[in-house]
Amino acid sequence: MVSAIKKDGVPLYKLAREGKTIERPARKVRIDQHEILEISLPIVRFRIHCTKGFYVRTYCHDLGEMLGCGGHMAALIRTRSGNFELAKAVRWPDLEAAQGIDYLARHLISLPEISRIRRT
Repeated sequence: MVSAIKKDGVPLYKLAREGKTIERPARKVRIDQHEILEISLPIVRFRIHCTKGFYVRTYCHDLGEMLGCGGHMAALIRTRSGNFELAKAVRWPDLEAAQGIDYLARHLISLPEISRIRRT
């Protein structure tokens, strides 16, 4: 209920803030890879490669429900979204310290690069 998916033109998160709950149909998503990085109870760190529409927060909640102990997401680092990769991001301090347009020009992503469909 806290997603931006719309019901009759209204985002679900707005309905949730009004205390409303609606039935949401299941959607197909795909998990390409799942790796447990660390188990230090009550914290479990993992890495997941999934398709868009996969809600990691809901996944954490559902795992907690299945285990009978409850669960929530404490942190999320999105390392890639479409053609945008965290590894290619410019750190904020580096951007603040940048001298002139040359620094920015070296880090811009071209329109053809952005629009290329990445096949995995």
